Amino acid sequence: MTGDTAQTSELAPGQTVWEHCLGTGVAPNPLYYNSFNATLREVLARAPRRILELGCSAGKLGEFIREKYPGTFHVGIEMNAEAAALARTRLSQVIEARLEDIDFAAEGIAPGSIDTFIAGDVLEHLYDPWRALVRVRPLLSDDAQIAVSVPNVRNLMIVGQLHNEGNWRYTPAGLLDVTHIRFFALRDVFQMMDETGYRVADVKSNIDARYAELYSANRGKPNVTVQVGRVKLENLSEADLLEYCTLQFIVLAHPKARAANDPQAA
Repeated sequence: MTGDTAQTSELAPGQTVWEHCLGTGVAPNPLYYNSFNATLREVLARAPRRILELGCSAGKLGEFIREKYPGTFHVGIEMNAEAAALARTRLSQVIEARLEDIDFAAEGIAPGSIDTFIAGDVLEHLYDPWRALVRVRPLLSDDAQIAVSVPNVRNLMIVGQLHNEGNWRYTPAGLLDVTHIRFFALRDVFQMMDETGYRVADVKSNIDARYAELYSANRGKPNVTVQVGRVKLENLSEADLLEYCTLQFIVLAHPKARAANDPQAA
């Protein structure tokens, strides 16, 4: 389920966002299948050997990674049958199932065998992303790298819309994609990773194009004031400004050292 910033088809006249995007009879938009977040490849600290990707969609990210790292064994997890069929033409192996239903041993994935785990624009779509991260933890090698991208709820567009217009307007795609279940600011991402057994090593920000000029004009300043409609944000640090202008965070993390009583520690 990659590509939260992908373009989607127009709503039919009189159709609501929830009618267009939700329900058992609604198929995911095929335009999502061929979108991917290129920064997920660039955030990796080293060449991957065996990748497990949650929500691989049609496998375009895996194809992109293989362009730089040929020979990588890439396993994708994808629930949508149409996307999974496309992914099988691009990835080494595709598991068409929900994460919680997978028997990894039966799929040939042993504990400690995965050195790279990727969750690109998918955790926000899960009811319980915390348990998803815990679920894959035993599969990872001690030196594994984890690349996660998450949309930023502390974004100027959301702040302005909520305070100036008084609503939280769901859309077919983007920050308030109606299929998003969980919402995270940067500190929330750090907390989620920490609580599920990971330590963050690096964070990259994809700047929101709507605020690229604002960020460029004010970066490096120790104290910034920003006006968004009736909302005035004062005394912003450079880190605050960056977060308000960020569309999406891309996080590189590693597993924490296993406790001596952890059955996977040996």
